[in-house]
Amino acid sequence: MKNSFFIAFFLLVFQIGTATTIEVGTTCSVKRIMQALAMAKNGDTIIVNGGTYKEGTIVIEKKIVFIGKNFPVLDGQKKYEVLSVKADNVVVRGFKIMNSGVASLEDPCGIKVYNRTSVQILNNYLEDNFFGIYLQNCTNCIIKNNSIIAFGKAEQLIGNGIHCWKSQNLQIIGNRIKGHRDGIYFEFVTNSVIWRNISTQNIRYGLHFMFSNDDAYISNVFKNNGAGVAVMFTKNVKMFNNTFEENWGDSAYGLLLKEISDSYIFNNKFIKNTSAIYMEGASRIKLEKNVFEANGWAMKVQASCMDNELVNNNFLGNTFDISTNGSLVLNAFNSNYWDKYEGYDLDKNGVGDVPYHPLSLFAVLTEKNPSSMLLFRSFMITLLDKSEKVLPSITPDNFIDKTPLMKSLRL
Repeated sequence: MKNSFFIAFFLLVFQIGTATTIEVGTTCSVKRIMQALAMAKNGDTIIVNGGTYKEGTIVIEKKIVFIGKNFPVLDGQKKYEVLSVKADNVVVRGFKIMNSGVASLEDPCGIKVYNRTSVQILNNYLEDNFFGIYLQNCTNCIIKNNSIIAFGKAEQLIGNGIHCWKSQNLQIIGNRIKGHRDGIYFEFVTNSVIWRNISTQNIRYGLHFMFSNDDAYISNVFKNNGAGVAVMFTKNVKMFNNTFEENWGDSAYGLLLKEISDSYIFNNKFIKNTSAIYMEGASRIKLEKNVFEANGWAMKVQASCMDNELVNNNFLGNTFDISTNGSLVLNAFNSNYWDKYEGYDLDKNGVGDVPYHPLSLFAVLTEKNPSSMLLFRSFMITLLDKSEKVLPSITPDNFIDKTPLMKSLRL
């Protein structure tokens, strides 16, 4: 047993002791990155000095630390995938990676990781690539503090900023993504976290989830995208402390929930979106302590949704607080603040004595006849809404908050 321990210790020391650093640059003995990669062994570090390197597709097939000094440029010349990682435990840090090729079948990338584990992509600038960073069938990888910018004009001509497929235990932290098809894309990704990213001005979604269970996205900003976030065909997702802002368009929304279940949406801000949340086929979701402010529709809850609970949310300055496409109501609204509530609180306990019906008659009419928006703010519509509050007839009786709050919550 002792001998085995000493042999293992000796091998470890030997491996550490033989790790070397190879420096690449015009003033170094090694001029090309490909040459350094051919010389390197597992455990080595390659430092690339500032400059522009046009070497086609750079393939890393060894467990190395790959570091850029003064942000050297790896240029794909609009022909190649710039950097391909095909080894475990690789670190890529401090590069400017730009001008990948464009192809709809091969999906060339700025950085692509193939079927690997424990790869770290840190503090890089990626500019004008078809896909920015792509993780394919990866585990325990980290994408952190990268700036990923493209200039896409049509979604079929550009890929995603961070694209993750069939992976698990990922950390996507502190990245800035702009100008791609989707800022961040998850498909078949589990047990992963998306934290403190800023995703703006992307053509389709700031974040797109598909078939990705048991994930969390926390403290991100999704602003001025075609639509903010889409979570589809997924369960057990936690969405905390995010900002969904200025996602405008005919069919745009801050957050789309389609065929999603058993999830928790807590302490988010939805500001100036066409529809803050659009829910279809959503079930067993709790929405708590969120702010809905200055949206066209705060929530569109389709009749296919059930067993969802809205509690302690603020609804402030929205054109419509709630809209639906049917009369069946299987969801609960409890103790929310509605700025359109005109009830009273005689016992001064902070809760309105009269229940509130957040679904207005005009919202029902608009859902069935969108052209009726032409009458918005007219005297006739105001009169209809007032009449509906006194004698409800069209809006569902059970679409109701029985304990509306008199003051907005401090969130």
